[in-house]
Amino acid sequence: MLWKEIKKWAKDKGYKADRKKIENEENSYSYVWFKISDENISGTTTSVSKVATAIFNDLTNNKHIEYQKEYKEKEANKDIQHETEGW
Repeated sequence: MLWKEIKKWAKDKGYKADRKKIENEENSYSYVWFKISDENISGTTTSVSKVATAIFNDLTNNKHIEYQKEYKEKEANKDIQHETEGW
């Protein structure tokens, strides 16, 4: 998604997102976000997608993080099954 879209989406969900130009070879911007009703809920990153993921996690009580953990566990179990099937 484009930065403008993420910024608008964040605002619609009750968050403020902003970016600052930085002197960095890997990234051009530093992104900051916070929840308008509670500025203690906030974060900083160098990726637009990570801003969206962080806000989504806050909105859904870390649903994306939990999904990623479950996915990694399932993949690890598949690897173990494949290794033991050869015995």
